[in-house]
Amino acid sequence: MQSPAARLRAHLEKPGLTVMPCCYDGLSAKMIGEAGFPVTFMSGFAVSAARLGLPDTGLISYGEMVDQGRNVCAATTALVIGDGDTGYGNALNVKRTVQGYARAGFAAVMIEDQVAPKRCGHTKGKLVVDRVHAVDHIKAAVDAREQGEDILILARTDARHGHGLDEAIARAQAFREAGADILFVEAPKSREEMETICREVPGWHMANMVEGGETPILPPAELQEIGYHLAAFPLTILSAAMKAMRDALEAMKAGRHPQEMLLDFAELRRRVGFDAYYEEEQRYADRRD
Repeated sequence: MQSPAARLRAHLEKPGLTVMPCCYDGLSAKMIGEAGFPVTFMSGFAVSAARLGLPDTGLISYGEMVDQGRNVCAATTALVIGDGDTGYGNALNVKRTVQGYARAGFAAVMIEDQVAPKRCGHTKGKLVVDRVHAVDHIKAAVDAREQGEDILILARTDARHGHGLDEAIARAQAFREAGADILFVEAPKSREEMETICREVPGWHMANMVEGGETPILPPAELQEIGYHLAAFPLTILSAAMKAMRDALEAMKAGRHPQEMLLDFAELRRRVGFDAYYEEEQRYADRRD
């Protein structure tokens, strides 16, 4: 059986764009796989919100993220890309992050160039390290891959925010030369900027579709035409789940039962895995008369 990294590489070599709803726990990852999506992304924003109830401002740790990743990767048939933030320290920490994410079952890990503590790419307060420092971190990630960790490296730059598009493109080019497999220039502000990124830097590119963020939300066909290979939707299902929880709680607070919002109990049991559990259980049933 091919490794997750080998399967993701083979998938990316096929033509077309892959839409990635992003997950944050085992259940969301499982549902994404069951819905037929071949690849998902474990969003740091969403994990921080769901696991800690805290914002994506560098408060969640490497240990918490890799632990969440083990559960996510085990729960889904989809290939999983993991948010490795800044690598949680210096170049040696980056190598350890890549090693840990590979062993947790991720097909790829994202390493970014923000100053720690990092922030969501579409919120205020972002700063990036200098280009030499950023490239060294990608080199460390690639070294971990080359030294035996079977995982792809997704290199992200947030330089567009404070240093302009030219610097962001220069960093993406340097990341590619350092050996990154997938490139991600965060928060371009227009379709024209997105076209420039994909035209100026060869390779596999990821677009980040944050509803209400700085980058326009484009249809998959347009993203494919521009030259993207992956389109992440990091907050879509988290936001949908939070809206449903908010509405259900408001109904209950008002003395109403939100029955019309609920899954049928049989479907709820099936999606959680009870039916599969019972079927498997029968293999080991006591068959004595």
